Amino acid sequence: MRTVRKFRSIAAAAVAALAVIVSASAATAAEPPLDSPAARTEVAISSVDLDGPAISTVKVTVKNAGPQRMRSLKVSFAGPVGWAVQPAVTSVPGTFGAGATAAAEFRIQVPEKRDGFTLRTFTATAAYTGGDGAGTATATRTQTAGDPFPDLAAAYNNVGITDEGDTEPGDYDGEGNSFSAQKLAAAGLEPGGRVEALGAELTWPDVAAGTKDNVSGAGQAITLSGKGGKLVLLGTGVTSGATGTATVYYTDGTSTRGSFGFPNWSFDPADAHGATLVASTDGRNRQSGYGNQGIAYRVFAHSVPLDATKQVEFVVLPSNRNVHVFDMAIAP
Repeated sequence: MRTVRKFRSIAAAAVAALAVIVSASAATAAEPPLDSPAARTEVAISSVDLDGPAISTVKVTVKNAGPQRMRSLKVSFAGPVGWAVQPAVTSVPGTFGAGATAAAEFRIQVPEKRDGFTLRTFTATAAYTGGDGAGTATATRTQTAGDPFPDLAAAYNNVGITDEGDTEPGDYDGEGNSFSAQKLAAAGLEPGGRVEALGAELTWPDVAAGTKDNVSGAGQAITLSGKGGKLVLLGTGVTSGATGTATVYYTDGTSTRGSFGFPNWSFDPADAHGATLVASTDGRNRQSGYGNQGIAYRVFAHSVPLDATKQVEFVVLPSNRNVHVFDMAIAP
């Protein structure tokens, strides 16, 4: 009798253990483990009607790209500073399986259009449990009002090159100095000439000496089209603080940012700020004529990374007038 009871106890324990194993397996099948680092929640913002004054409706979609069901989804949305949004945060009921999409709508007060070119940035954030396990995901969308400059030449605002016979128009550095057109030509930089740097094909300004030939950075938006792995900028700096950020906007409304800098056109190390020397000239033009013979005045190249899968629409230059850009181009 004791043997039978002992056998029944062992059998019951085995059945219980099997039930636990089956239950665990079922739970595992229902909630796959977070073993896919490439799976990320996707947040997208619909186009915003900027033809104000008006109330625009904006749709934010959230796609569960993770392996688990997404729960407790809350979506927040914000526009530029001072733009009213209703509601600021909304809860989306239900749960969403892998690959499913949820949506939330917001109403935003769009003010009257301003003159000139402006950038409007919108941000949406999803907070959730499950899904990819990250807990939050954010997206931004940038839209423009007005038009960027059609090309870099249209934004020229500084005279950096003069003829040695007529130096007075120059004021590259704020002290009336400028590059010598003759010395630049001797270094291989002639008007309209081809310049190869960091894998890009650039063009030296095709303008007459003594006229505006470069852009001194002030946050100008410049139209530029193409795809590639990097944006190459040709220029040089005034002072040792010629650094800043170039923001590249793509046709899908997204953007990337990259920091760069140019050494001072003289005296700084040629590789300061990570720049690459392109050409070196002897001396410079002053208001009184050519001078400073034996001192090198230089031109550099630098680059910022791009998303090679996307089409570039325009570039916003740094708001630093010590950064001077002669040309820019997209390189592989």
